[in-house]
Amino acid sequence: MLSGKERSYLRAEANRLNPIVHVGKDGVSESVIEQLDQALTDHELLKVRILETTGRTTKSCAQELATATAAEVVQVIGGIAVLFRQSDEDSEFNI
Repeated sequence: MLSGKERSYLRAEANRLNPIVHVGKDGVSESVIEQLDQALTDHELLKVRILETTGRTTKSCAQELATATAAEVVQVIGGIAVLFRQSDEDSEFNI
């Protein structure tokens, strides 16, 4: 679990990022989870755009994605969720 300072640091770092994964009308599917898992392996910190057509709240979708990929939800604003999963190797983020 992230502390307040760690969460604040990651929010600042995510500010410059563009969404990599998009969740559309099909919602949280197996293919979206696989895509997100690979993106977290490559980037550690990323933004996910969750469209209103999913029929769910952004927070609930973000939490489901985080649980499925063993990641942490850093922030949810509007239709954007920021997720973080630290890699085992040399991490860009020293948390």
